[in-house]
Amino acid sequence: MTPPASALPVEAPQAFLGVARSLTDKLWRDRLDARGAAQALAMVQRHQLPELLARVLAGRGVDIDAVADFLDPTIRKLLPDPFTVTEMEAASKRVADAATTGEKVAIFGDYDVDGATSAALLAWHLRHCGLDPLIHIPDRIFEGYGPNVEAVRGLAAKGATLLVTVDCGTTSIEPLAEAKRLGMSVVVIDHHQCGLDLPEVDALVNPNRSDDLSGLGHLAAVGLVLVTLVAVNRELRQRGFWTSEMPEPDLLGMLHHVALGTVADVAPLIGLNRAFVAKGLIAMRRRDHVGHTALMDVARLNGPPEAWHLGFMLGPRVNAGGRIGRADLGVRLLLEGDSIEAARIAAELDRLNSERRVIEQAAEAQAEAEALASIGLEDKLAVIVTASEGWHPGVVGLVASRLKEKFSRPAFAIALEPGGIGTGSGRSIAGVDLGKAVRQAVADGILLKGGGHAMAAGVTLRKEKLAEFRAYLENALARDVAEARHVNELYIDGAVSARAVTPELATTLNRAGPFGSGNPEPVLALPAHQLVFADEVGQAHLRLRFKAGDGAIVNGIAFRSIGQKLGNALLANRGQQMHVAGSLSVDRYQGAERVQFRVVDVALPDQGPSVIR
Repeated sequence: MTPPASALPVEAPQAFLGVARSLTDKLWRDRLDARGAAQALAMVQRHQLPELLARVLAGRGVDIDAVADFLDPTIRKLLPDPFTVTEMEAASKRVADAATTGEKVAIFGDYDVDGATSAALLAWHLRHCGLDPLIHIPDRIFEGYGPNVEAVRGLAAKGATLLVTVDCGTTSIEPLAEAKRLGMSVVVIDHHQCGLDLPEVDALVNPNRSDDLSGLGHLAAVGLVLVTLVAVNRELRQRGFWTSEMPEPDLLGMLHHVALGTVADVAPLIGLNRAFVAKGLIAMRRRDHVGHTALMDVARLNGPPEAWHLGFMLGPRVNAGGRIGRADLGVRLLLEGDSIEAARIAAELDRLNSERRVIEQAAEAQAEAEALASIGLEDKLAVIVTASEGWHPGVVGLVASRLKEKFSRPAFAIALEPGGIGTGSGRSIAGVDLGKAVRQAVADGILLKGGGHAMAAGVTLRKEKLAEFRAYLENALARDVAEARHVNELYIDGAVSARAVTPELATTLNRAGPFGSGNPEPVLALPAHQLVFADEVGQAHLRLRFKAGDGAIVNGIAFRSIGQKLGNALLANRGQQMHVAGSLSVDRYQGAERVQFRVVDVALPDQGPSVIR
């Protein structure tokens, strides 16, 4: 008799260091299976790579023949012909027409970092062509996302004959129809997901269109603007526009903008994006751009910038203008040529960012309490939807991100206005497409407006529709969320001891960078190290020290861990031996370099046999 399927023996998945369940409920897995380990060994032998670096590359699917190109990604090799993007030829010719005839061009950008860098890059190029473009960044509260009819009329009244939208416009059917009625040509350069209905414009450049086969859908808007300008430069070259008096602008010299916008928009660091960010970081290290230098100085960035600095230190300051200040401050900084004025704008953005943090923390505490009450002891709900009057619309995206991190499920935070309209943002987890769900909710009449990406979305709705929106999300996403959260795994790239944690090791691993979305930072394990020191520092961080069996010490830090599972586990196990998982970062202080271990998880050794969870 054949036993039922449930009675068949199942081989337990191999757990790294035997950690089937960490102190934060994660299963540790070796990022490499047997085939991947063989691939890493082959890389070591053929390319003479350090073993740990080879493991990192193999764990990210790098083919053995592509190692050299991965370690030194070049734009020349990775940039396709721009005309492979649908309607790129029409877009480049229309912008080139404006340059050759001296038209008044209006740029309409989004109020986030990607929008600011996109608008700044396009404006810089048009200025180089001898034009003086208008730039409009909408007020997040009073205008909302994307082009609106009143702003379009205002730009037309100022004489604009060509409207170029960057990082927005794909869903702006009525405002762009108004632009056409007023006699303006319209070019859209956007990367957001598309529905079936597209605006009637002269050219809509969006690699996420259903009829686009370019394969560039991973680009942030600023990267797409750069590709567009490559096409514009070529068109102007063919027309004989560039002369000794009007030399062709060096687009690669403006990769600072592309790197900042790409990382801040959490675009996946794969393919062309990796090249943009890698070369952009080199450009930023030269400190030859007034705006970026002022931004790095006000953020107190001591050493050379890395990708995570762009996402966590520089990006939030540019964003602060659009969140709670003047929406155009970021663009103004990036276009400023005077170092004194740039320092003044950067200082204002820094002040606004500090103010933003205070506002965010208050909203976050309220949203977290509401989420806990909704989830309950049964850990129910696939999606968290929090809403409140009094929240600043500029911080709801950040609040949603915190809720997503804390509760490991998609989350929305919605600011309710006195008139009964709510504007909010959502953040998702891997494997759950939030943008698709939001677009369907708009189509079903639940939301007034909405759109975005798989991992992030924005919504506008009436207060009385909140309950219906919550119910819709539960019904639409419950299965995807359940599958995504089924196994809470942490992938480990390799194990090292405290003595091996050196600046040289960090430099070696960084050859596989830049790290971020789509190219995760290597996670290393310290096996059986004693936690000899743990103390609170800064805003809810823990400063740590771990000691290996040979007495070597490594410094560590666990960011935002106080009151969380990780922080509680660390404080409860002072003096104990632990398996520690984390990433390396180089801390530069007063000219000296030291490595610290950014702890992401811990486990107690010898927990017994692995089990399926």
